[in-house]
Amino acid sequence: MFEDESETDDAFRALAEPRRRAILRLVATDELAAGEIAAAFDVTRTAISQHLTVLREAGLVSERRAGTRRMYRARPEGLAGLREFLDAMWSDALDVGRRLVEAEAAGEERTDVA
Repeated sequence: MFEDESETDDAFRALAEPRRRAILRLVATDELAAGEIAAAFDVTRTAISQHLTVLREAGLVSERRAGTRRMYRARPEGLAGLREFLDAMWSDALDVGRRLVEAEAAGEERTDVA
């Protein structure tokens, strides 16, 4: 159904942690150095580095070296599997809702005729 379900699973696991979601929001519009990202949180740089590794391995952020700095930015294509999963689930839910409403309307029409 989805291009690569294991990638989607990895992305969901990575985003299950609130701090990783916050990091992803930070780098969604800007490329930031690891130190800049770490400065936004009240945890050690090592902890942020571990979070960035999980996000990178899940394909949600890219890493670029600029001298001694590591720069991070969100990878929109890394969210594609998640978006596809959620879009399909939403579409399926809307279809179920439509069928329920149609069945209810059909049932009301039958009781009006009787």
